[in-house]
Amino acid sequence: MTAEPQVTLDPRTLNPVEEKLRGPLEEQLTSALQAATEKVRHAYAGESVEEVTRQLFEGAKAGLHADIAAGFQPDHEQLRRVAEAVVAGH
Repeated sequence: MTAEPQVTLDPRTLNPVEEKLRGPLEEQLTSALQAATEKVRHAYAGESVEEVTRQLFEGAKAGLHADIAAGFQPDHEQLRRVAEAVVAGH
């Protein structure tokens, strides 16, 4: 089993309000991504890395409060690495 994904926000891209809420935002984003990863990992049935990446994005976004989900823009390459780990783990 691979390590669970962690979300870290780049402080250079945050506005002052986001910076104040950085810790809780990172926790919520990490929790949503971990839940999506676990769900996709258990349901994996041979999908491509691209499809798994899409499932991770959609699953994580669905697990967020609407206001946070609206601004959810994960690094595609890092999300793809999580998807590659899911595919490689099967």
